Amino acid sequence: MSPVPGPSGRLSGKTALVTGAAAGIGRAVADRFVAEGARVAYADRDAAGARTAATAATARPVAMDVTDEQSVAAGFAALAADGWVPDVVVVNAGVQLFGEDAAVADLDLDVWRRTHDVNLTGAFLTLKYAVRGMLTIGGGSIVLSGSPTGVRGEGSDFTAYASSKAGMHGLGRTVAAAYANRGIRVNTVIPPYTETGLVSTITQDPAARAAIVSRIPMGRAGTTADLEGVYVFLASDDSAFATGAAVAVDGGMTTL
Repeated sequence: MSPVPGPSGRLSGKTALVTGAAAGIGRAVADRFVAEGARVAYADRDAAGARTAATAATARPVAMDVTDEQSVAAGFAALAADGWVPDVVVVNAGVQLFGEDAAVADLDLDVWRRTHDVNLTGAFLTLKYAVRGMLTIGGGSIVLSGSPTGVRGEGSDFTAYASSKAGMHGLGRTVAAAYANRGIRVNTVIPPYTETGLVSTITQDPAARAAIVSRIPMGRAGTTADLEGVYVFLASDDSAFATGAAVAVDGGMTTL
């Protein structure tokens, strides 16, 4: 396996906000953005976790609950007041309710609502205030964290999660089309099964883990290091003509 390229300073001069940045993919992407030269706001409803993560001189924590419009608005407003209007936003905060999500006939309405509140309504609210800010500075780049479950039947026993991610994919395309002529780009990364705290239930179940990995043509689970570079590319000016795209970085999982 070839080594993952290191930081190249491609985000120098950028100001980024990453939701769900206290852990997992969000933390890894935020850390990489810092290494690439950006100022980075680590946004998370886990305020203590955000403070622990945002240790660099060019990083700051933001307590933000993406399900609460007042919280999202306040987070963006506080950044703007300090001259930190983000020209890069990563819409990454998400939940997957293992042991509660289910096939549609067995799914409780409460589980559906709690999942969609974070994954889809949270994406909507983050996009809403990200776009408002970017319109004041002449544009920017927004990157959404999607899922193979939103593309194919990979999440047949996760109705709420899979549908929320499918909705996020559609939302991203809609916003991309609406603001392409105003300098705002919106693209979606489709990660693989990536071993973070979000999927610890699978990681700790050898049979379940083996079943998922067997569906990845490259033969292994993904890592956050596999994803960071694609987020950097989509956040940077190297992707200046890319919008409305869904970029699969999933070891071939969605090609089957």
